[in-house]
Amino acid sequence: MKTAISRFPFLRQDFTASLVVFLVALPLCVGVAVASGVPAELGLVTGIVGGLVTGFLPGSSLQVSGPAAGLTVLVFEAVREFGLPVLGVIVLCAGLLQLAMGALRLGRWFRAISVSVVEGMLAGIGLVLIAGQLYTAAGLKAPAAGLDKITGLPGALVGALGSTGAAASLALGAGTVAVLVLWTRLPDRTRAGGAARRLWTGVRAVPGALVAVVLATLVSLASGLPVATVRVQGLFDAVQPPGAGAFGELAGPAVYGTVLAFTLIASAESLFSAAAVDRLHDGPRTRYDRELMAQGAGNCVCGLLGALPMTAVIVRSSANVRAGARTKASRVLHGVWLLLFAALLPSALALIPLPALAGILVHAGWKLIPFRQVASLWRTHRGEVLVLVATAVSIVVLNMFEGVLIGLALSVVKTAWEASHVKLDVVDKGAGPVQAYLTGNATFLRLPRILDSLESLPRDRPVELHLAGLHHLDHACRTALETWAERHSTAETEPVRLLAPAP
Repeated sequence: MKTAISRFPFLRQDFTASLVVFLVALPLCVGVAVASGVPAELGLVTGIVGGLVTGFLPGSSLQVSGPAAGLTVLVFEAVREFGLPVLGVIVLCAGLLQLAMGALRLGRWFRAISVSVVEGMLAGIGLVLIAGQLYTAAGLKAPAAGLDKITGLPGALVGALGSTGAAASLALGAGTVAVLVLWTRLPDRTRAGGAARRLWTGVRAVPGALVAVVLATLVSLASGLPVATVRVQGLFDAVQPPGAGAFGELAGPAVYGTVLAFTLIASAESLFSAAAVDRLHDGPRTRYDRELMAQGAGNCVCGLLGALPMTAVIVRSSANVRAGARTKASRVLHGVWLLLFAALLPSALALIPLPALAGILVHAGWKLIPFRQVASLWRTHRGEVLVLVATAVSIVVLNMFEGVLIGLALSVVKTAWEASHVKLDVVDKGAGPVQAYLTGNATFLRLPRILDSLESLPRDRPVELHLAGLHHLDHACRTALETWAERHSTAETEPVRLLAPAP
């Protein structure tokens, strides 16, 4: 016993934390799988791999991996377009790309991605996720496109309220959301002492998502509500490794955009989560390249099993830290508990009503929308807000991959625009040449304003354009200035002199 304690000095803390993380992860794994349009067991498989494979590997010692709400919309679209067997191929390829990027030490560069793009991506996902799950909560089938989900929602909800079964289903989902919200507002302590205080502490340690699902299940069973429940087919029946036909999809180019989207979004979300988790504890810092390889290894295993893709999940990771975890043992053990549940109690999943899972994901989608960050950015960096909103709207209107690309492009353009600070000072002493001084960074983005100012200079006087004060002069600007000088210096006008160091 002493030897075990000396080898694992934090075993008690990690064991307790693993139980908390398991209780947090269980309903989320099932809910994400159902919302993604795949068997519920595949969500558990990804959670198990996140614990038993990624959990053992170096990188970030305290963050927990598994299926994430942030990938739900993308997975649903991939399954709808390519079919469930091809999902494993897509996840496997994404995992291989993550391994390659980690080996090439590209993990740290994901931190260079604009936070506004990532938050806009999550906001767009949250909006589509909320809209889609409201249909599920009402027992209705959601439209395929994100924009159709949102625009068709008012009519669908009005129709649902006119049906007894749909209204009951919607009420159960709304009750689940209410429990989740109220559970977070319960006081952490009670004034009572002794056993009552210990009991209250134990009750507060139970995750709100689990409480909401259990209560919804009990209400559904006790009242006999006509609501749909989770379909169960068994762990081994749900696991279907991709066959040769699925790998044949790689011959066509259509699947590669989805692979890149999986890779980009899963990697960015995992590494941003790692940075957030590092701020929650004083333990070892994340090694980003190794963490990216750990995520890649986990996704390779998930792909070979035909399961959902994984990312590091901030909800589970923060619960792990708050529960007192000290080493990676807690996340490994949480994978063990998920495996035991999937193996020993699979029939319990069939009791869970779908509106309850929809309520959990509506709550999760709401938390993906960064309301506070938007308000704060609007006061200080309005350009970042525009990038965030444009990314979110593009995801809703178009799709995940194109929306992220648009966000990245806008972020680059905004950065280039802000870096192109250029100033034109004109000195006209009334006699002699007009002197114009350009200072700052002259790029093509500022070229229209520069040329407008130069065109307003008098054409009946010689002009000296001083460029020595420029820190940067790109090729487009140099060419445009030379063209302007030649056009301005015609036989009818005075010459222009460009005074600048040699390029």
